[in-house]
Amino acid sequence: MNTAILLSGGVGSRMHSDIPKQYISVGGKMLISYALAALTESPFIDRTLIVAEEVWRESILSDAAEAGVPVDKVMGFAMPGFNRQASVINGMREIMRQTGDGGISDDDTVFIHDAARPFLAQRQIEDCFAALNGHDGVLPVLPMKDTVYLSRDSRTVSELLDRDCIFAGQAPELFRFRKYYQANMALTRERLAAINGSTEPAVMAGMDIVMVSGDENNFKITTPQDLERFRNAVNCGGSG
Repeated sequence: MNTAILLSGGVGSRMHSDIPKQYISVGGKMLISYALAALTESPFIDRTLIVAEEVWRESILSDAAEAGVPVDKVMGFAMPGFNRQASVINGMREIMRQTGDGGISDDDTVFIHDAARPFLAQRQIEDCFAALNGHDGVLPVLPMKDTVYLSRDSRTVSELLDRDCIFAGQAPELFRFRKYYQANMALTRERLAAINGSTEPAVMAGMDIVMVSGDENNFKITTPQDLERFRNAVNCGGSG
Protein backbone atom coordinates (compact mmCIF):
# COMPACT_ATOMS: atom_id res chain seq x y z
CA MET A 1 0.00 0.00 0.00
CA ASN A 2 1.34 3.40 -1.01
CA THR A 3 -0.04 6.16 1.20
CA ALA A 4 0.55 9.86 0.68
CA ILE A 5 0.64 12.39 3.51
CA LEU A 6 -0.32 15.87 2.34
CA LEU A 7 0.93 18.44 4.85
CA SER A 8 -1.43 21.39 5.21
CA GLY A 9 -0.88 22.60 8.75
CA GLY A 10 1.35 25.62 8.14
CA VAL A 11 0.25 29.13 9.06
CA GLY A 12 2.21 30.91 6.29
CA SER A 13 3.47 33.79 8.40
CA ARG A 14 5.69 35.12 5.60
CA MET A 15 2.70 35.43 3.27
CA HIS A 16 1.13 38.26 5.31
CA SER A 17 -2.32 36.85 4.52
CA ASP A 18 -5.45 36.58 6.67
CA ILE A 19 -5.61 32.84 5.93
CA PRO A 20 -2.89 30.18 5.55
CA LYS A 21 -1.42 30.26 2.05
CA GLN A 22 -2.54 26.74 1.17
CA TYR A 23 -6.17 27.85 1.38
CA ILE A 24 -5.84 30.87 -0.90
CA SER A 25 -7.88 30.44 -4.09
CA VAL A 26 -6.12 30.77 -7.44
CA GLY A 27 -7.80 29.93 -10.72
CA GLY A 28 -11.03 28.97 -9.00
CA LYS A 29 -9.66 26.53 -6.41
CA MET A 30 -7.49 26.52 -3.30
CA LEU A 31 -3.77 25.83 -3.54
CA ILE A 32 -4.17 22.57 -1.64
CA SER A 33 -6.59 21.29 -4.28
CA TYR A 34 -3.86 21.44 -6.92
CA ALA A 35 -1.54 19.21 -4.87
CA LEU A 36 -4.37 16.92 -3.79
CA ALA A 37 -5.43 16.46 -7.40
CA ALA A 38 -1.94 15.32 -8.37
CA LEU A 39 -1.85 12.76 -5.55
CA THR A 40 -5.32 11.34 -6.11
CA GLU A 41 -4.85 11.09 -9.87
CA SER A 42 -1.59 9.14 -9.59
CA PRO A 43 -1.84 5.40 -10.25
CA PHE A 44 1.10 4.92 -7.86
CA ILE A 45 -0.69 6.30 -4.80
CA ASP A 46 -3.49 4.26 -3.25
CA ARG A 47 -4.77 6.74 -0.69
CA THR A 48 -4.02 10.15 0.80
CA LEU A 49 -4.13 11.39 4.38
CA ILE A 50 -4.26 15.15 4.94
CA VAL A 51 -2.69 16.86 7.95
CA ALA A 52 -4.81 19.93 8.64
CA GLU A 53 -6.58 21.80 11.41
CA GLU A 54 -10.17 20.71 11.97
CA VAL A 55 -11.56 24.13 11.04
CA TRP A 56 -10.33 23.71 7.43
CA ARG A 57 -11.25 20.10 6.75
CA GLU A 58 -14.76 20.59 5.41
CA SER A 59 -13.54 23.41 3.15
CA ILE A 60 -10.70 21.26 1.85
CA LEU A 61 -13.00 18.44 0.80
CA SER A 62 -15.71 20.69 -0.65
CA ASP A 63 -13.23 22.77 -2.64
CA ALA A 64 -11.53 19.65 -3.97
CA ALA A 65 -14.84 18.03 -4.92
CA GLU A 66 -15.96 21.17 -6.75
CA ALA A 67 -12.68 21.06 -8.66
CA GLY A 68 -13.31 17.48 -9.73
CA VAL A 69 -10.75 15.90 -7.40
CA PRO A 70 -11.66 12.28 -6.48
CA VAL A 71 -11.99 12.84 -2.72
CA ASP A 72 -12.95 9.19 -2.18
CA LYS A 73 -9.19 8.51 -2.20
CA VAL A 74 -8.79 10.74 0.89
CA MET A 75 -8.62 8.33 3.84
CA GLY A 76 -8.98 11.04 6.47
CA PHE A 77 -7.16 13.70 8.44
CA ALA A 78 -4.59 14.10 11.19
CA MET A 79 -3.83 17.06 13.42
CA PRO A 80 -0.74 19.20 12.70
CA GLY A 81 2.22 18.91 15.06
CA PHE A 82 4.39 21.64 16.54
CA ASN A 83 6.55 21.63 13.39
CA ARG A 84 6.53 20.03 9.94
CA GLN A 85 8.17 16.78 11.00
CA ALA A 86 5.88 16.39 13.99
CA SER A 87 3.00 16.72 11.52
CA VAL A 88 4.53 13.91 9.45
CA ILE A 89 4.68 11.72 12.56
CA ASN A 90 1.06 12.52 13.41
CA GLY A 91 0.10 11.54 9.89
CA MET A 92 1.96 8.24 10.10
CA ARG A 93 0.37 7.43 13.43
CA GLU A 94 -3.09 8.07 12.01
CA ILE A 95 -2.32 5.83 9.04
CA MET A 96 -1.26 3.09 11.43
CA ARG A 97 -4.38 3.60 13.56
CA GLN A 98 -6.66 3.26 10.56
CA THR A 99 -4.71 0.34 9.10
CA GLY A 100 -4.72 -1.59 12.35
CA ASP A 101 -2.10 -3.63 14.19
CA GLY A 102 0.06 -5.63 11.83
CA GLY A 103 -1.44 -3.87 8.84
CA ILE A 104 1.78 -2.20 7.71
CA SER A 105 4.04 -4.48 5.66
CA ASP A 106 7.67 -4.12 4.62
CA ASP A 107 6.50 -3.17 1.12
CA ASP A 108 4.27 -0.30 2.27
CA THR A 109 5.47 3.23 1.59
CA VAL A 110 4.75 6.76 2.71
CA PHE A 111 4.90 9.60 0.18
CA ILE A 112 5.22 13.04 1.80
CA HIS A 113 4.22 16.25 0.06
CA ASP A 114 3.37 19.86 0.94
CA ALA A 115 0.09 21.57 0.11
CA ALA A 116 2.18 24.68 -0.55
CA ARG A 117 3.81 22.95 -3.56
CA PRO A 118 0.84 22.92 -5.96
CA PHE A 119 2.73 22.09 -9.16
CA LEU A 120 3.47 18.44 -8.39
CA ALA A 121 3.87 16.69 -11.74
CA GLN A 122 2.83 13.11 -12.42
CA ARG A 123 6.29 12.50 -13.88
CA GLN A 124 7.88 13.44 -10.54
CA ILE A 125 5.68 10.96 -8.68
CA GLU A 126 6.50 8.24 -11.20
CA ASP A 127 10.23 8.98 -11.00
CA CYS A 128 10.17 8.62 -7.21
CA PHE A 129 8.49 5.23 -7.25
CA ALA A 130 10.66 4.00 -10.13
CA ALA A 131 13.81 4.86 -8.17
CA LEU A 132 12.72 3.23 -4.89
CA ASN A 133 13.59 -0.34 -5.92
CA GLY A 134 16.56 -1.50 -3.85
CA HIS A 135 16.53 1.58 -1.58
CA ASP A 136 14.84 2.75 1.61
CA GLY A 137 13.77 6.14 0.29
CA VAL A 138 13.87 8.68 -2.52
CA LEU A 139 14.63 12.41 -2.43
CA PRO A 140 14.18 14.73 -5.44
CA VAL A 141 16.99 17.29 -5.57
CA LEU A 142 18.04 20.30 -7.58
CA PRO A 143 21.71 21.09 -8.34
CA MET A 144 23.23 24.28 -6.99
CA LYS A 145 23.70 26.89 -9.70
CA ASP A 146 25.45 29.58 -7.68
CA THR A 147 28.88 29.56 -6.11
CA VAL A 148 28.48 28.28 -2.55
CA TYR A 149 30.44 29.56 0.42
CA LEU A 150 30.66 28.41 4.03
CA SER A 151 30.73 30.93 6.86
CA ARG A 152 31.51 29.64 10.34
CA ASP A 153 30.57 32.91 12.05
CA SER A 154 27.76 34.07 9.71
CA ARG A 155 29.82 37.19 8.91
CA THR A 156 32.89 36.21 6.94
CA VAL A 157 33.67 33.59 4.29
CA SER A 158 35.38 30.54 5.76
CA GLU A 159 35.74 28.42 2.65
CA LEU A 160 34.42 27.72 -0.83
CA LEU A 161 32.30 24.60 -1.18
CA ASP A 162 32.16 22.30 -4.19
CA ARG A 163 28.73 23.02 -5.64
CA ASP A 164 28.88 19.80 -7.67
CA CYS A 165 28.52 17.95 -4.35
CA ILE A 166 25.72 20.12 -2.93
CA PHE A 167 22.04 19.68 -3.73
CA ALA A 168 18.81 21.33 -2.64
CA GLY A 169 16.20 18.83 -1.49
CA GLN A 170 12.56 19.12 -2.49
CA ALA A 171 9.24 17.56 -1.60
CA PRO A 172 7.82 15.04 -2.33
CA GLU A 173 9.84 12.50 -0.37
CA LEU A 174 9.21 8.75 -0.48
CA PHE A 175 10.14 6.18 2.17
CA ARG A 176 9.62 2.58 3.21
CA PHE A 177 6.98 3.10 5.86
CA ARG A 178 8.24 0.80 8.64
CA LYS A 179 11.88 1.87 8.51
CA TYR A 180 10.98 5.52 8.28
CA TYR A 181 8.56 5.33 11.20
CA GLN A 182 11.23 3.67 13.32
CA ALA A 183 13.72 6.39 12.34
CA ASN A 184 11.31 9.06 13.55
CA MET A 185 10.55 7.23 16.79
CA ALA A 186 14.28 7.31 17.58
CA LEU A 187 14.30 11.13 17.66
CA THR A 188 14.31 13.01 20.94
CA ARG A 189 11.90 15.93 21.16
CA GLU A 190 14.85 18.33 21.00
CA ARG A 191 16.18 16.71 17.84
CA LEU A 192 12.72 16.58 16.32
CA ALA A 193 12.37 20.31 16.87
CA ALA A 194 15.52 20.90 14.82
CA ILE A 195 14.43 18.84 11.79
CA ASN A 196 13.98 20.91 8.63
CA GLY A 197 13.53 18.29 5.92
CA SER A 198 11.74 14.96 6.16
CA THR A 199 14.75 13.06 4.83
CA GLU A 200 16.87 14.11 7.82
CA PRO A 201 15.55 11.42 10.20
CA ALA A 202 16.11 8.79 7.52
CA VAL A 203 19.72 9.84 6.97
CA MET A 204 20.35 9.99 10.71
CA ALA A 205 19.04 6.42 11.03
CA GLY A 206 21.33 5.17 8.26
CA MET A 207 18.58 4.52 5.75
CA ASP A 208 19.64 4.21 2.11
CA ILE A 209 18.20 7.27 0.35
CA VAL A 210 18.64 7.65 -3.41
CA MET A 211 18.40 11.01 -5.18
CA VAL A 212 16.39 11.73 -8.33
CA SER A 213 16.16 14.88 -10.40
CA GLY A 214 13.78 17.42 -8.92
CA ASP A 215 11.46 19.78 -10.76
CA GLU A 216 12.11 23.53 -10.69
CA ASN A 217 8.45 24.15 -11.44
CA ASN A 218 7.54 22.33 -8.22
CA PHE A 219 8.43 25.38 -6.14
CA LYS A 220 7.13 26.04 -2.64
CA ILE A 221 4.86 29.03 -2.17
CA THR A 222 6.28 30.90 0.80
CA THR A 223 6.18 34.61 -0.03
CA PRO A 224 3.76 36.93 -1.85
CA GLN A 225 6.20 36.86 -4.78
CA ASP A 226 5.91 33.06 -4.95
CA LEU A 227 2.13 33.34 -4.95
CA GLU A 228 2.23 35.86 -7.78
CA ARG A 229 4.51 33.55 -9.77
CA PHE A 230 2.02 30.73 -9.26
CA ARG A 231 -0.96 32.91 -10.16
CA ASN A 232 0.74 34.05 -13.36
CA ALA A 233 1.56 30.47 -14.29
CA VAL A 234 -2.04 29.34 -13.73
CA ASN A 235 -3.39 32.27 -15.74
CA CYS A 236 -1.05 31.36 -18.58
CA GLY A 237 -1.99 27.69 -18.39
CA GLY A 238 1.55 26.63 -17.46
CA SER A 239 3.57 25.49 -14.44
CA GLY A 240 6.13 28.12 -13.66
